[in-house]
Amino acid sequence: QVQLVESGGGSVQAGGSLSLSCAASGSIFRINSMGWYRQAPGTQRELVAAITSGDSTNYADSVKGRFTISRDNAKNTVYLQMNSLKPEDTAVYYCNVVVITSRLYRVGTYWGQGTQVTVSS
Repeated sequence: QVQLVESGGGSVQAGGSLSLSCAASGSIFRINSMGWYRQAPGTQRELVAAITSGDSTNYADSVKGRFTISRDNAKNTVYLQMNSLKPEDTAVYYCNVVVITSRLYRVGTYWGQGTQVTVSS
């Protein structure tokens, strides 16, 4: 079993910054990709940013130049630095990891519990 613990988020005015972190623990042999998704009320969950084990990154067009994803492999942790926040960034943000488990060496996808980010105008 793999557990994800998210921290960060909160409320900020437009133009401000917030940071998120997500630590993975449990039966992990190797973490492949790590990422962040978000879901606003009445919308589908969408990819915000992702980072591979080789540190290749992918961003949604709406956050390019404002958000930065990074990871610390020694801590099994992924971070999301969010700058120049806009009201449309308001959503619940979910951590996502794809791992190879240490039991049976299977690939599994796991989600964090979600953390609220609210940006006021």
